Amino acid sequence: QYSPDNVAGADGDIDPTEITFPGCSCLTSSCTVHECSCLRHGENYSSLCLRLMEKKEEYAKPVFECNTMCRCGESCQNRVVQRGLQFRLEVFKTEKKGWGLRTLEFISEGRFVCEYAGEVLGFNEACRRIQAQTSKDSNYIIAVREHLHSGRIMETFVDPTYIGNVGRFLNHSCEPNLFMVPVRVDSMVPKLALFAATDISAGEELSYDYSGIFHNLPITNREQKTIEEDNRLRKPCYCGSRTCASFLPWDSSLFST
Repeated sequence: QYSPDNVAGADGDIDPTEITFPGCSCLTSSCTVHECSCLRHGENYSSLCLRLMEKKEEYAKPVFECNTMCRCGESCQNRVVQRGLQFRLEVFKTEKKGWGLRTLEFISEGRFVCEYAGEVLGFNEACRRIQAQTSKDSNYIIAVREHLHSGRIMETFVDPTYIGNVGRFLNHSCEPNLFMVPVRVDSMVPKLALFAATDISAGEELSYDYSGIFHNLPITNREQKTIEEDNRLRKPCYCGSRTCASFLPWDSSLFST
């Protein structure tokens, strides 16, 4: 079933459609930093392109868009992901990777491409679904972990297996042209937004790094050791990049007892 937005999962713990954020009181057509409460962490976009973190910054700043309760106009420059697809994309059959997704037009670096939408699950339901899979099943469940200053980790689990959007057809690449950013609009449940990591030509397949390492901190030696130990359980990677790791990323935490 196609859905452009996240929906509440089977466990019913989280409703991503519920509006819980207060809106800004800006009366201008487009909000500005230092005046808009939604931009308290700084400007998010410049000419529709995501403002990437500077190299001196260790962590990316959170992205909050203006929302349904805001008094600013629909043309506000802080409304990007919520507008949905803006490019013509095509689902196509790849040689080794099953279905894939490509763009039919040029996409410039930093532009929002699509969301990875599906059922928003709780941890227990995500574990149940993962553990019910066989080695022949395709896994679409993604676990996104955000590290807060307090040391707390916020987890979001999205499964587009049965209900989802075009993002479910994106394949993994060890040298991807997209990267994922959690973007919040109406609530603390983030939209898993995919932005162009570089200029992308028409006809090019779209991909992102399933592990989330791309555009994030490098993995530690301990994490590398765990990955190597789990190789026997992992599926081969066919991305064909120069730095291909040979296997698709693997998250063993959803199998923990």
